[in-house]
Amino acid sequence: MTEQVTIIGAGIVGICCALSLQERGIPVRLVDRGDPGQETSFGNAGVVSPWSIIPQAVPGIWKKLPQMLLDPKSALSVRASFWPKMIPWGLRFLGKSGEKTVREVSDAMEILCHPSIDLYRRHLEGTGHENLIADSYYIHAFRNPEEANLDGLGYLIRREKGGELERVDGAELRRLEPALSEEFKAAIVIKGQARATSPGRLGAVLAEKARAQGADFVRTEVTKLIHVKGGDWQLATSQETLHARYVVLAAGVWSADLLKPLGLPVPLVAERGYHVEFPSPSAALNNSVMDVDAKIVASSMLGGLRVAGTAEFGSVDAPADPRKEKILTDQAKSLVPDLNTREAQFWMGRRPSFPDSLPAIGPLNGKEGLYAAFGHSHYGLMMAPKTGELVADLVSERSPNINLDPFSLARF
Repeated sequence: MTEQVTIIGAGIVGICCALSLQERGIPVRLVDRGDPGQETSFGNAGVVSPWSIIPQAVPGIWKKLPQMLLDPKSALSVRASFWPKMIPWGLRFLGKSGEKTVREVSDAMEILCHPSIDLYRRHLEGTGHENLIADSYYIHAFRNPEEANLDGLGYLIRREKGGELERVDGAELRRLEPALSEEFKAAIVIKGQARATSPGRLGAVLAEKARAQGADFVRTEVTKLIHVKGGDWQLATSQETLHARYVVLAAGVWSADLLKPLGLPVPLVAERGYHVEFPSPSAALNNSVMDVDAKIVASSMLGGLRVAGTAEFGSVDAPADPRKEKILTDQAKSLVPDLNTREAQFWMGRRPSFPDSLPAIGPLNGKEGLYAAFGHSHYGLMMAPKTGELVADLVSERSPNINLDPFSLARF
């Protein structure tokens, strides 16, 4: 196949789809309203983890939700106007929290996350920016040492799958991370990880590689998808109508609005995340660190020390909640006491989340030539390169030799 493929969305998933298609000799066109890799992908916490394979819905989470929703400083919040959509989505979410389902979802997540480091390094090879992916541990830090339990389900699953995990006490934790607060008494160290030293720069560099290899970038917003007689697609945009035989939908949370008129409603919500980045931090972290209590992740990057977290459910177009900046800044200071919090840069993005933490990948039934590549929730940075490989295999009619049923929209 040599016909051009049009990718709607130039986030990290769309960019990786483009690179993998190009590797198979297929020309690509990416359509996005903004700069490549500078929307949701830009604000990631930077963790590139083959072992981020535990879904958000886990056994016992229903017990924690009421307290989290009532705590104004909690990582979880729901905009009042969003509750009518949140309730049915939340019930589906809770229905996925049994151990059997968690293990099944984890198997599927492993397919996408496990090769992430190697695939990123392959894409970056020869760009001169190979340092954008750096070796790292992922440290889960606990104030209560009794909670740092390697036999907890999430850690147990990782170990069963071959992950190298170690429990360390406070003294060893501070040897690994001298800048961390002494409030943290123990940690689980997940090894064999990496981190993006600038997620936004990573997207820009890979997009430029795709462009140098012949990718066409069209800066416009796709407002409607139309399946025309003969099997082709029309992409109505704010400027013109584009035509394509093959379309990859990688528009994140905005994908749902494009599918609904086609008779494909999907349970996809905007799970909004925030970060605060401190450009002159006067303290640094050697690895990516999660404050397990606050549910935030901190990482030193090229632009400073970034602290990212929160899951705010609301309308995709709702303005950012300015209160989140102070909450995240206070949590960052609690994590790294010597942190210089002046000149903080505040950001909000929209994760596209399904109730089971898995994306939609593959052809859409009855919509010949249209392929899904969206819904990666918290895991987009990890899952993007393998998603690109799978999409490229499917479009080029190569068998990926993987059961793709867990990623089918038909699961809903």
